[in-house]
Amino acid sequence: MAEIQHTKKKKLVDQFGRHISYVRLSVIDKCNLRCFYCMPKGYRDFEAKSNYLTFDEIERIIKAFANLGVSRLRLTGGEPLARKNLPELAARLSALPGLDDLSLSTNAVLLEHQVDALKQAGVDRLNVSLDTLDPGRFARITGNDELASVLAGLKKAKQAGFSPLKINMVVMKGVNDDEIIPMVDYCLEHGFSLRFIETMPMGDTGRDASQNYLDLGPIKQDLQERYGLVPGILPGGGPANYLRHRETDLYIGFITPMSQHFCASCNRVRISVNGTLFLCLGQEHSLELRPLLREGISDEELEKVLVKAMDLKPERHEFSDKPGQSNRLMSFTGG
Repeated sequence: MAEIQHTKKKKLVDQFGRHISYVRLSVIDKCNLRCFYCMPKGYRDFEAKSNYLTFDEIERIIKAFANLGVSRLRLTGGEPLARKNLPELAARLSALPGLDDLSLSTNAVLLEHQVDALKQAGVDRLNVSLDTLDPGRFARITGNDELASVLAGLKKAKQAGFSPLKINMVVMKGVNDDEIIPMVDYCLEHGFSLRFIETMPMGDTGRDASQNYLDLGPIKQDLQERYGLVPGILPGGGPANYLRHRETDLYIGFITPMSQHFCASCNRVRISVNGTLFLCLGQEHSLELRPLLREGISDEELEKVLVKAMDLKPERHEFSDKPGQSNRLMSFTGG
């Protein structure tokens, strides 16, 4: 009993008083799309499969986080549905005591045929990346003509009862900013929630895409007036600031890491596909967990390592001040 009480007293709090309750885990760094702002065309420098965290290792890490007060977990990538037997992993993680919310980020190309298995495995929510509703533009942005597969996956997920079903749209000047209203109307029609995201200078591709950066502030104001939106709150634990439609269940979120960063309330850390714990999306502060696991660290010592690692979490990212500082691909870091 004394040991249990001791464990419950430990919490993940960084040196700035922020309580960490949310982990984003990249289960694979490979992706079946090549969005120009995320992964370079022809990129092949992926992590060796022998360096991937195994399902057993992932379960140990997430169990330790859950024991320390983390209640939310998001499975990311790359494209997480490309990881073999992902629903099996999801079922193991959703069964962990203390983990109250298990979600998945996906491009939905492979979603249609895995929806039922994910639902049965205990995945609570889905976030789907969708930057355009135009097939030709989709192919230009992603390097792949798979819009029909994405829309079919969304339809199947809605039928399966996933709610809220969130659409993530990276808004880019001169690329897809003319589709803001059509995307809102699409989400209104289908009962999806929508989140607009500013481009970030993550890696060379992200920095190149910064020329298409668009401040979401004016867009938020325009949509608020056009649709009569009012402030709202949508569960999820992420950084989006939401407005809601008065007459429907539509929520529109705005993720603004550049124009209005949310570092002061950051509640999350990320784990890469090879088991590196990153304390900030835009900084290199990190700790390698995989070697510790394979050297035989105990569960108790693992928890102590995680508690101590929170001291590495920086106060904020420096995307604006030092845009070249982070050279990691988003797919490696964990979304």
